[in-house]
Amino acid sequence: MKVQHYKNHIRYYPPHHFVFYPVVLLLEGFAIYRAITNESLRELWVFIALIVLLVAWLSYMTRQHYALQLQDRLVRLEMRHKYAMLTGKDFEPQEQKLSFGQIAALRFASDDELVPLINKAIKENLPPKAIKQMIRHWKADYMRV
Repeated sequence: MKVQHYKNHIRYYPPHHFVFYPVVLLLEGFAIYRAITNESLRELWVFIALIVLLVAWLSYMTRQHYALQLQDRLVRLEMRHKYAMLTGKDFEPQEQKLSFGQIAALRFASDDELVPLINKAIKENLPPKAIKQMIRHWKADYMRV
């Protein structure tokens, strides 16, 4: 497996990102083209274009919604566990001061960096991107959705 860090941590699902969406984009383009060039069936092609757009949007929302909702819960639990193991303290007081985006960014920090980075994120209200960029010893997450 490739070493994971800030610049390569985004994952793609090839059938969805590189097959389904390009096909939907082509269908949408074709439907719009036909709506413009075929006056007699313009309303039908506009309707088809809207249906294709709706299918694309629904597929994206459904695919993302359930997986991300579960992942958010798991990330919070992971951080609570990790913080408790490192400090012997409850993470909840710090968790309440952090956004989910900040918590998600902090999970990439190594054990040595985590607690100081949590304190810095709270004190300076660092955005998730800045937190990720401050991590020197990236702890990869190869199971992300």
